[in-house]
Amino acid sequence: MNTEREIWIDWLRIIACLFVMMTHCCEVFYFGDGGTLILSQTDALWVSLLNTFTRACVPLFIVASSYLQFPLHYSTGEFFRRRLVRVLIPFVLWSLVYAVVWGNPLKDFKDLMLNFNYAAGHLWFVYMLLGIYLIMPLLSPWAEKVGKKELQFFLGIWLFTTIIPYIRYWAGGPAEVIYGPFGIPNLAKYPLWGEASWNNYGTFYYMSGFIGYLLLGLYFRKFVKELSWARTLAIALPLFAIGANGFYQRVLNDAGGVFPVSGPVGYAAIWETTWFNDTLGLALMTIAWILIIRKFNCSGPIYQKVFLPVSKASYGMYLCHMLVLSSVSAWICSWLKRGSEGLLGFWTTPAEVLLTALITFTVTAVGCVLIQRIPKIGKYIMG
Repeated sequence: MNTEREIWIDWLRIIACLFVMMTHCCEVFYFGDGGTLILSQTDALWVSLLNTFTRACVPLFIVASSYLQFPLHYSTGEFFRRRLVRVLIPFVLWSLVYAVVWGNPLKDFKDLMLNFNYAAGHLWFVYMLLGIYLIMPLLSPWAEKVGKKELQFFLGIWLFTTIIPYIRYWAGGPAEVIYGPFGIPNLAKYPLWGEASWNNYGTFYYMSGFIGYLLLGLYFRKFVKELSWARTLAIALPLFAIGANGFYQRVLNDAGGVFPVSGPVGYAAIWETTWFNDTLGLALMTIAWILIIRKFNCSGPIYQKVFLPVSKASYGMYLCHMLVLSSVSAWICSWLKRGSEGLLGFWTTPAEVLLTALITFTVTAVGCVLIQRIPKIGKYIMG
């Protein structure tokens, strides 16, 4: 087993963690009053710009796990034991914390046996990650032997699945919003290639979703050599341009030129489809970010003393950051105001997003690094 540290993966984790926080900071500007609320066209513009380039955060985490863990370096039992300590136990602990802090503990404890606490919606990620871990041992023997062309073939199929949401829209028009538990909206799917009301398992079901990012991490580790900055930017910048989404245009279409825009939460659910992780735009932007972040190989004293510990605590930061972010966001917004009252005018919204994200990141990083260093129990709390 190669024990040499992949420095760029540490930078990827740090950047992905910051992107997660920026994504959640942006939500303040299009969710409100129990539904959808965008106060101004300026807010819509800034949310679209800032959120578009940070939405690759979750795929980047999967790529990092794949790059380091796939195919497995040890037995299946040892792999699951390590994931239990590193991922599952901290997740259970923080799920209980959110149930106590943000909800009705008795009811939430019962619900946690079935799903995550919707008040802490970011925890959906861990369920998906655990599913990826369950399938990794099955695919590992194939991953050990797969050749470049064979892997490209399967990545090509996966990339095709990322345009299926657009095919659904073309075939069936705008998606119908169906409200699930606690009013959380779900989008009805136009059935394609074997799907029906009694069957979700169409032709491309098993090749879609986050499995593609698992294969993408494998492809970069096995077959993609480090490129020059000129070559990197020549590939990455067009991918960013192509991947840029239509959130802003969808808001303008629904607003009809009149702001503020308000309505049920289903409005925002439809706007956010442009940012879904299984769409082509996110896949292309993920590839672009990987190419760029691979160039980050600085390993000096600041990296060793500051950024490396933060990278190691990044999972814990993901789990607990919303407890910090909610308070910081409320404080920043009360200070700089919102909408037409914003103290910085056109620049108020980006200032609030960036300040909230940076303060939350710093506070969370310091707290998580210190907790992780607690002898014997730190790793069980922060992973």
